[in-house]
Amino acid sequence: MANSPQYYVRVTKDHLVFSAAHFITFNGNICERLHGHNWRLAVEVAGPLDENRYVFDFIALRDAAQKVVDELDHRVLLPTQHETISVVDHGHEVEARYEDRRWIFPREDCVLLPVINTTAEEIANWIAGRLLEQWDESARRSITRLQTEVEENFGQWAICRHDGPFA
Repeated sequence: MANSPQYYVRVTKDHLVFSAAHFITFNGNICERLHGHNWRLAVEVAGPLDENRYVFDFIALRDAAQKVVDELDHRVLLPTQHETISVVDHGHEVEARYEDRRWIFPREDCVLLPVINTTAEEIANWIAGRLLEQWDESARRSITRLQTEVEENFGQWAICRHDGPFA
């Protein structure tokens, strides 16, 4: 064989879903109404085979993905880096504002994401970062690519791919 094989592992399970509300802005000055989705997560990792002859342990990958899904499930996802959406954490509650609109949420119902907009693309990127934070240096060093996919609605996926090294 002329080329070396490349190996990938992928997890997506019926339980790797989260129900979460969000709203986004688009076209400069349009802000959606607050609404929710039943989001689905898929994660793919590429790399060489290790001494066990696998790229990454399926169970470890599944469990890391589940931990992130659990952080997001039944929450309101709010962007903290948006130019025109203000998000203020008052301790027991979170206030979000856009122009003349104002929302107040219990703090425990919110995930404040360090993103510009709570699009599926940005959420996929944030999830990739959370996964990498969970893995030790050895695990991060062993992978050459991390791809996270977030399905916002059936058949509508946002995909974020990061190429290593990750150590």
